[in-house]
Amino acid sequence: MPHNGPMARRRFFVPEIRRGAAELTGPQAEHLVRVLRVEPGQLYEVSDNRNLYLAEVTVARKSAVSFKIREKLEAPPASPQISLLTALIKFDRFEWLVEKATELGVSSIHPFEAARTDPGLAQASAKRRERWQKIALESSQQSRRVHLPRIEPTVRLVKALDTDANVRLLLDENPEVPPILQVLPQHRTPADRVALLLGPEGGWTDEEREQAIAVGWMPCSFGKIILRSETAAIAALAVIQAAWASDGS
Repeated sequence: MPHNGPMARRRFFVPEIRRGAAELTGPQAEHLVRVLRVEPGQLYEVSDNRNLYLAEVTVARKSAVSFKIREKLEAPPASPQISLLTALIKFDRFEWLVEKATELGVSSIHPFEAARTDPGLAQASAKRRERWQKIALESSQQSRRVHLPRIEPTVRLVKALDTDANVRLLLDENPEVPPILQVLPQHRTPADRVALLLGPEGGWTDEEREQAIAVGWMPCSFGKIILRSETAAIAALAVIQAAWASDGS
């Protein structure tokens, strides 16, 4: 469903709001002025990653765009916190995953190293994190989010398994495990915390599966359909969002 109809204003994230004003500098300001053609007097929505505001542009230069806060806007309805725990995959596909998972409302993305993760990916991931955060910022503005997703540093699988959530789903390519819809809780509320665990391109090892199940992760699948890692993540996130939305959350 389109999320930015004709009446929707563009939304930007600002570092802070101070004394009723906010400012963007550097490449973000240049993008606003050169590409989006923002001008003084125009109204936009801005978020400080906590609250949403209606703001008027007071200064529009390539070096800085300043906003005056006009009013605080109503927060969107509460929704479940969704954490995506994903084994590292090739970086071009991981970037696509960050963008789409952000659109689908994840609260946090936790990259981890699994047994079958390419060792070079884990080593290089620390330098990529800043780029992933930039992608998440751009995607958050495009999809009109109020809060940015957190992109956590890469950890080992054992650390990822320790994630605190009351619904913990292990995506598995094994068609013998239940379909994802069957393992979702019957009673769902916006207070739920959902964690989705996604394996590497080579799949889970038996030991990793056993390890996850032993600490309470529920294996689930898309039946006989074989999906690439990033496709499986997006499909599962869409199912999760639709399931909780159907309960009026």
